[in-house]
Amino acid sequence: MNNRQSKKIYKTSVFYLVILSFFSFSIQAQTSKEVEILKNESWWGGAVSDGHNMPFSSGYSFDMYGTNKYNQVQPLLVSSMGRVIWSEEPFAFSFSENEIALEARGDIKIVQAGKTLKDAYKYASENYFPTTGELPDELLFKAPQYNTWIELMYNQNQKDILEYAHAIIDNGLPPGVLMIDDNWQEDYGKWNFHKERFPDPKAMINELHQLGFKVMLWVCPFVSPDSDVYRDLAKRELFLKNPETAKTTQTGLLPPNQPAMIHWWNGVSALLDFSNPDAKDWFRGELEHLQENYGVDGFKLDAGDFNFYPDVLVSHKPNTTPNEHAKLFGEIGLNFPLNEYRAMWKMGGQPLAQRLSDKGHRWGDLSTLIPNITVQGLMGYAYSAPDMIGGGEFSSFLNAETIDQELIVRSAQVHALMPMMQFSVAPWRILDREHLEAVKKSAALRKEFTPLIMRLAEESAKTGEPIVRTMEYSFPNKGFKLVKDQFMLGDKVLVAPVLKKGKRERSVQFPKGKWKDASGKVIKGPTKKVVQAGLDELPYFRKVTK
Repeated sequence: MNNRQSKKIYKTSVFYLVILSFFSFSIQAQTSKEVEILKNESWWGGAVSDGHNMPFSSGYSFDMYGTNKYNQVQPLLVSSMGRVIWSEEPFAFSFSENEIALEARGDIKIVQAGKTLKDAYKYASENYFPTTGELPDELLFKAPQYNTWIELMYNQNQKDILEYAHAIIDNGLPPGVLMIDDNWQEDYGKWNFHKERFPDPKAMINELHQLGFKVMLWVCPFVSPDSDVYRDLAKRELFLKNPETAKTTQTGLLPPNQPAMIHWWNGVSALLDFSNPDAKDWFRGELEHLQENYGVDGFKLDAGDFNFYPDVLVSHKPNTTPNEHAKLFGEIGLNFPLNEYRAMWKMGGQPLAQRLSDKGHRWGDLSTLIPNITVQGLMGYAYSAPDMIGGGEFSSFLNAETIDQELIVRSAQVHALMPMMQFSVAPWRILDREHLEAVKKSAALRKEFTPLIMRLAEESAKTGEPIVRTMEYSFPNKGFKLVKDQFMLGDKVLVAPVLKKGKRERSVQFPKGKWKDASGKVIKGPTKKVVQAGLDELPYFRKVTK
């Protein structure tokens, strides 16, 4: 899928910021200022898809207005020395050697919340995006998820979906959430099953339920213009419109005050304007109809990227920003506990499942999963999935000769102790016996850790704290700021997957304390130690409390 991004550059006037300990204040709208970076201070935040570039170094910049880099964004920066930068509006920032340059559209709060990264995050969570106390559907955590995208792509159909589901169980994997991806529907906006490819969708879903699955359907906010649904919704003015100043071309393709045609990865479509309550009601009603008539359990809500909402367009609520449009789409998921999003704005602390952006079938992409998903946690998006095992870009799997079986195994190991674990490419189809058994061992390990993962998820719903955490978060100011290839599950399980091809060992940095590996061997920290990791082994270590 293409990640088309729009960039808004705005001019600002100058206003000076002074950071006072344990004191917050605001920058007035349309301002610009440089914030000094303190000695040994590191910063995280903004765009989840850039987590592997954090903590930030000189030369990094990001303008979050109208751009989400294909993933979640939060108007938040947090530092290893307990400082917080937050705004209710999107802002731009850039890092140089000694300072952060901020360009603000609205008020920005600067807070000295404590002395550590954890202090900074907890303050931000409690004050700017407090948790609701609720979780997405627990099955998202308790069992692996299975997405039909890589196996079926645009040929979603009843026969192959049922074969995929039966093969999951026949090959020794447990049932969980089954996500039926794009093109199950008659058309974009016509949210009924395609009659030729789904002769009896209710019977299909009943069978999936009997096998132990819950069923999600892929949906999006677009409506194909060559449809009766489009014509009805256009009359009701439920789409974003071209501005009055739009010039009608000789072909008449850009008439003013008419529904705008948005280019996205599946063509050109009209886009629902969720600043109009009637558009929200219509879309929600379509999803509820699928639940009531077919037994669908939930929805994968995709294509809510900011760049699809250029601010030259006219919305029902005047001056709704691209970012706010994405947030309005995100709010729809709150009506459906079984949900998943990839693009998001300012919905930290909400009971929404958030997936990392599509990754290629590459070792380099595998190495981004840990830093990106831990930054999701630092942005308040705790209920997260690290894309699909082996990668979610379907083009990576079109040639069977390019599939790396070892990469599939190591990817499954990274997923195993994350908040969620999602399959798409069928491991039994592409792996030999040795590699398939290694993947199944990862799924079995996850089952062993499920009680802990659920306890941490429930604690997160109460406290807002991340489920998976950077080493710096759990062990502040102990030299772990740049450690991006291991993570903490809670504060007592250290996980250090192998992320390089052909390796059967890796170096692990241990904090102070005693750490027990899977064999019962205890390692005393702080220390750096090379540990063995066979193909079917995920190095993890439990903190010994006594």
